[in-house]
Amino acid sequence: MVVFLSTLTAFFFGFLVTPIVIFFFRKNNMLEIPGGRKIHKESIPSMGGIGIMLATFIGLAAWLSLDQLAFTRYLLIALGLMFTLGMRDDLVELTAIQKLLGQCVAALLVVIMADIRITGFYGFAGIHELPLFLSYGLTFLTIIVLTNAFNLIDGLDGLAGTISTITLAFLGWWFVSVGLFPYGIIAFTMVGAILSFLIYNWHPAKIFMGDTGSLSIGFMLSVLVILFIDKNGTMVPIQGLTFNAPIASGVALLIVPIYDTARIFVKRVSKGKSPLAPDKSHVHHFLMRMGFSHDKVAYILGGTKLGFIGLMFLGQSFEDHYMLPVVIALALTLGIILDIYTLQKVVKFNKNSPTVLSKRRTKKGYKKPHLSHDIFDRDKFNVN
Repeated sequence: MVVFLSTLTAFFFGFLVTPIVIFFFRKNNMLEIPGGRKIHKESIPSMGGIGIMLATFIGLAAWLSLDQLAFTRYLLIALGLMFTLGMRDDLVELTAIQKLLGQCVAALLVVIMADIRITGFYGFAGIHELPLFLSYGLTFLTIIVLTNAFNLIDGLDGLAGTISTITLAFLGWWFVSVGLFPYGIIAFTMVGAILSFLIYNWHPAKIFMGDTGSLSIGFMLSVLVILFIDKNGTMVPIQGLTFNAPIASGVALLIVPIYDTARIFVKRVSKGKSPLAPDKSHVHHFLMRMGFSHDKVAYILGGTKLGFIGLMFLGQSFEDHYMLPVVIALALTLGIILDIYTLQKVVKFNKNSPTVLSKRRTKKGYKKPHLSHDIFDRDKFNVN
C-alpha cells in the first residue's frame, strides 16, 4: 500500500509542478535553442528534472518511515547532490572536470558510506569475491560510466523517460518482492514522478528533463542496478526471483545506454576522434534516419528493453558464463542490423535527391562521392 501511495503522490505532485516549471522558464526566456546537435525545431524549456526530483523527494518524505529514511540516507543525500549538480550545469554550464568531481563525491557516498557495491563476480570467470579496494574501485567506475551513459540517451522526446520508467518499475517490483522495501519504494516513487513528466515530455515535448533530470535518474539507475546485481549474487536463492546470471541481468537492464555508449566510443576512437566529442551517431539518431518519429523511437527502444528483460526471465536459471555472451551477442546483432538498414536508407535518400546531385554534377571536376558509414557523422543530414 505504501508503494502505491508514494508512487501516486509523486505522480500528482509532478503533474502539478511541471507546468509551473514550464511557465517560469518560458516567462524568463530560459529556453534551449535549436541548432547544432539539437534536433528540436522550437525553443523549449529544459530543467524538467526539477519537477521529477521535487516530486520524488516529496513522495519519499511522505511515505518512507524514519527508519527507512535513516537506512537510505546516504543514497538520498547522494541523489540530492546529483540533482544540485545537474541543476547548476543547466543554469550555468560546468566544465567536464567540475561535473566529474561532483559525480565522484556522490559515487563515493554510495560506495563507502551506504556500502552499495559490487562485491565480486559471483562465480563468473572463476572469481567469487573481490578484494575490498577492487570492489570500491569497480563500483565507483561503474556508477560514473552508467550515469553518463544514461545522460547520453536523453536526446529525443520521451526516450529517457520511457527507458528509465521500464527499468525502475522492474527494479521496484523485484526489491519489494525480495523484501528490500526501502529501495522498492524509492524506485516506484521515481516511476510516478517520471510518468508525470512524460505527459509534458512526450512528442511534441513542452519541456526537456535536462541534466537536472538525466544525471539524477542515471545515477539512481546505476546504483539500484548495482544493488540488484550484488543481491542476486549473494543472497539465499528465492524461487522465481533469483537470477543466476547477476552480471548479465544487470547489463540487460541497462542495455540501451550501455550499448549506445560502447558503440559511440568505439566509432569515435577508431576514427581518431575524441570519445567525448558530440555528434549525431547515437542509436536514436540512426532510428530517426530510418524515418521513425520521436514517439516511435521511444516505443522501439522501450520494446527492446522489455525484450531483454524477457530474456532475463527465460535465462533465469543459467549462469553468467552462458547468459553474458548471449546478451552481448544479441545487442551486437541488433546494432549491426540497424547500421545496415540505416546505410541503405541514406543511399536511397541520396538517390532521390536529383536536384542537389544534378547541381553538383554541373561543376567542373566533379567526382561522385563515395558512400560509407562516415556519412552518419554529417550534421547536414536532417533527422527531424
